[in-house]
Amino acid sequence: MAYEPQFTISPRLLSLVEMIAALRERIQGAAVELSWIPALQKDTRTRNVHASTAIEGNPLTLEQVRALEEGRDLVASDGRSSREVLNYFAGLRYVEKHAMKKSIRHEDLFELHRILADTVMDQGTAGSYRTISVRVGNHFPPAALDVSGLMFELLDWWNKKSVELSPVLSSAILHYRFEHIHPFADGNGRTGRALALWELYRRGFDSHHIFSVDEYYWEDRPGYYAALDAVRVAGEDLTGWLEYSAEGIRQTLERVWLRVQTYKVKSPEKLVLRPKQEHLLKLLRDHGSMSPAEIWETLAVSKQGAMDLIRPLLEAGLLEKIGTKKAGRYSLKPS
Repeated sequence: MAYEPQFTISPRLLSLVEMIAALRERIQGAAVELSWIPALQKDTRTRNVHASTAIEGNPLTLEQVRALEEGRDLVASDGRSSREVLNYFAGLRYVEKHAMKKSIRHEDLFELHRILADTVMDQGTAGSYRTISVRVGNHFPPAALDVSGLMFELLDWWNKKSVELSPVLSSAILHYRFEHIHPFADGNGRTGRALALWELYRRGFDSHHIFSVDEYYWEDRPGYYAALDAVRVAGEDLTGWLEYSAEGIRQTLERVWLRVQTYKVKSPEKLVLRPKQEHLLKLLRDHGSMSPAEIWETLAVSKQGAMDLIRPLLEAGLLEKIGTKKAGRYSLKPS
């Protein structure tokens, strides 16, 4: 039996896909002749690794993950947490290396899983479909005997039918269906998110490899799991999940656009946006301008903490101060 995903192109989903297309075109246009693409790729890979492993409970911070990528030793870090991170870096490089592979086989999934799950599995064997029953929250995935056949159907759909859909949709469908089948005894979350990214690469959607969608899932972890569970409650209707995933890609591209502006005006080694700085830039885009007090109250930081966030953005030319010294406000600097 062939796999046929069930969903409806709702008005909201259609609107999101259109917004995503416009954002992607703007980013792709800005990235044509820029020398900082490798630095942005490195930063994006680090953010993807941090987010996807953090979703599964890895305690390492973004800065610690960045340190591991750069070959620096971590103080007071357990070996397993570091191994999970290093495995995911290796897994993403495997995906990047095979980004344009036309046909994905079981063996390709096994190799990716072997890389991601090496020495960090609690049960089962890395690189082999599970032979045991598993439970994920309230979800009981299909029996182990059915896994191989279900994965054959999913791979057949991915290799033949997914190209009929926007990659925004096909990557989300692949992500959900893989997690529903839960083909491995452990490590399915990380593998499923890596496959969704692989689909975006294969379809040329993220041709520069600068989109970090997993950050959205990590920051909204309860919502992420609820959106996956809602598909089963809806009788396998994927519409709500597709809307959720598309919103994640939209927000991801908005962040990428902010990062592109940062890299254009300042050496990336001197300014890598922190999460609160990205939040501040989004607030200013939404509100137009904000006073210093509004900024530190909204971001829940001290006055000095707010200035530590603002000062590098002013120096980079991303922000400007308007008004008097006492009654000044901050806004995005026109590009």
